[in-house]
Amino acid sequence: MQINFDKKTISLLAIIIVLLATIFGILLKRDGHDGSHGIHQNGSMGKQGKQGKQDKQEKSAATAFSGADIMFLQMMIPHHQQAIDISNIALKSSKDVELLALADTIIEVQTAEIVQMNSWLKEAGASMDMGHSMSGMGGMLDEDELSALAMATGKEFDALWLKGMIEHHDGAIDMSSMIADASNPEIKAFGENVIKDQSVQIDQMNAILKRIS
Repeated sequence: MQINFDKKTISLLAIIIVLLATIFGILLKRDGHDGSHGIHQNGSMGKQGKQGKQDKQEKSAATAFSGADIMFLQMMIPHHQQAIDISNIALKSSKDVELLALADTIIEVQTAEIVQMNSWLKEAGASMDMGHSMSGMGGMLDEDELSALAMATGKEFDALWLKGMIEHHDGAIDMSSMIADASNPEIKAFGENVIKDQSVQIDQMNAILKRIS
């Protein structure tokens, strides 16, 4: 059976076909765009996921503490505390302006460092107590030396304080050298700063000692 269309109908059908083709083309283009966008998003999310994982791993490595790191912190905190205690004695007993300024610096710096070290121990879930006495270790002054310092006055006090603190600083430098290869970058940098700062102070104390002798 043959169907005859007039020109008007043929024109209408042609328009409908063109419209359908246009709509179909738009839909295909839209789907393709969404698909590529989805891939792009997934790719971006994949990159972000990998980056996040890498950042997390780097952060974990940076905050990890070895047994040696923890032991160093447990030893250095009471070591710093004795330096602060001795410096407080100097503030009451010495009249030397340069020595007093140095004692103030030691108190300020080492107090802040104790706060930092306590924070690291807390982060590591470790106790501040290392389980044994620090007496006789790392340049720590013993009871006799502390008693002699407490009874001394004038230049005798200044000389005893300087000699005791030089020995004390030497001990801190030796202890800090033990963590020169620490895997934790913060602990490593802390040890390097202790060595640098206290070496400078030792030079200064030797100079004061020479001046007052």
